[in-house]
Amino acid sequence: MYKTFSAKPADVVRDWHVIDATGKSVGRLCVDVAKLLRGKHKAIFTPHIDTGDHVIIINADRAIYTGNNKPDEPIYRHTLYPGGLKQVPRGELLEKRPEYAIYRTVKGMLPHNKLGAAMLKKLRVYKGAAHPHEAQIKGMENRKSASASVEAQG
Repeated sequence: MYKTFSAKPADVVRDWHVIDATGKSVGRLCVDVAKLLRGKHKAIFTPHIDTGDHVIIINADRAIYTGNNKPDEPIYRHTLYPGGLKQVPRGELLEKRPEYAIYRTVKGMLPHNKLGAAMLKKLRVYKGAAHPHEAQIKGMENRKSASASVEAQG
């Protein structure tokens, strides 16, 4: 009889992914990022456990909206004061605050609970090509090369 595998938090090994947003559609980019944050690309995916990886998005200011009306479509927010409904076009938000525009799109694609909030903490979005996470990327490369050498020996 087969048993259903359920990952435990100690079983999860988190990797770091760097994604360049240059020339990519915001929606398609965010779908891929949400899958990585959720952990759906892993064989040990378990819906109630955070099995996702860390994701760094660089060049957020070079992402694009496709479609005829997408840049003009309004994004609404409320100030929580009477009559405080504000709106800004998507295109303008992407020009002025590209990090927030991508962060907001990814947030909508994740679960809307504590688990989704924990997944969202592993997302970092940067306007330019520079980011302060080079040490984590190099550490992950060292870990992968060490595990490859162990597999080659044994």
